[in-house]
Amino acid sequence: MTNPPKKTFLLEFEKPLFELEERIKQIRELAQENNVDVSNQITQLEARAEQLRKEIFSSLTPTQKLQLARHPRRPSTLDYIQAITDEWMELHGDRRGYDDPALVGGIARIEGRPVVIIGHQKGRDTKDNVARNFGMASPGGYRKAIRLMKHASLFAMPIITFIDTPGAWAGVEAEKLGQGEAIAYNLREMFDLEVPIICTVVGEGGSGGALGIGVGDRVLMLEHAVYTVATPEACAAILWKDAKKSNLAAEALKITAYDLKQLGIIDEILPEPPGGAHTNPLKAAEILKKTLVEKLEDLSSLKVEELQKQRYQKFRHIGVFDLIPN
Repeated sequence: MTNPPKKTFLLEFEKPLFELEERIKQIRELAQENNVDVSNQITQLEARAEQLRKEIFSSLTPTQKLQLARHPRRPSTLDYIQAITDEWMELHGDRRGYDDPALVGGIARIEGRPVVIIGHQKGRDTKDNVARNFGMASPGGYRKAIRLMKHASLFAMPIITFIDTPGAWAGVEAEKLGQGEAIAYNLREMFDLEVPIICTVVGEGGSGGALGIGVGDRVLMLEHAVYTVATPEACAAILWKDAKKSNLAAEALKITAYDLKQLGIIDEILPEPPGGAHTNPLKAAEILKKTLVEKLEDLSSLKVEELQKQRYQKFRHIGVFDLIPN
C-alpha cells in the first residue's frame, strides 16, 4: 500500500502561484504522455508564473512577511549550519545543570576558518516544536550561549549567531530561573568580547529573546525575516485589548528588514530566493555564507580595541534622532 502524498503547506498569498505552477506541471506531463509539442504555451505560462512571483513577493505586507518568517518549512539554524560549514560539533550545557534544546551552539569551520555558531532552533513539526519549546529559549539557553561565546573569545574564534524566535520563554519557571538576568548578562558581556560577532535574523526576531544573542558588530537580516520588540499579537493585545488587530500592530511596529535598515537598527538586508528561503534553502544558505565570509574577512582585520569601540558606538547610535523645529 502506497503512502498518501504529503499535503503542501501554503500561505494564502502563495496559493495563486502554486496553482499556476501545478497547471504548468500537468500540461508538461500530458504533453510528454501524448508526444505533443506545447513548448510555446509552457514558455508563456512560466513567464506568467515568474511575473506573478515578483508581483506577490515585492509587495508583501508586514503581516505577510511575518507569516513567511514563521513558515514551517523555512530553513532553521541547524539547516544553515549543515549547509554552510565544513565541520560542525555541537556543544551542550550551561554548566549549571541545564541544556536548552531551543538554543543550539557549537564549534564549526567555514571556508577553513574556525568559528563558534549559536542560534535559536525551532521544530519541523508539532512534536519537534514541543521538544524545542518553539524556539523560545530558557535562562539555561542564554547561559549556554554566553559560555560558548566566552570560549570563542578565549580562543580567538569569531562568533556567528542566527536569530529565530518569537521571544524568550515567558513561563513562571523561566522567571524563577532568572530569565531577565540571563538576557541582561549576555547583553553586557557581548559588548566586551574580543572577537568579531555577526548576528543574522534568519526568521522571527522577537523581543529580548532575540537580543540575548543579538549584540553584534554586524547585524544582518534575511529579506523576509522580521525583528520586533514584541509580536504583533502581543502588541495588539496590550494597546487595543484585541489580538485580532495584529495587522495594525505589525504596520506600526516597523518589523520588516526594509524598515529596520532605514531606522539604522540593522546593517544589511540579504536577498532570499524568489518565493522565500523555504522554496530554495540551499540557495538561501549560499547567499548567507557568501555574506558571512565577506563580513568575517572585513572584521578580522580590526584590532580588538577598535572592534569593541565600533560595537559600542553602533548600539549607542540606535534610536538617536534629530528634533525638527516647527
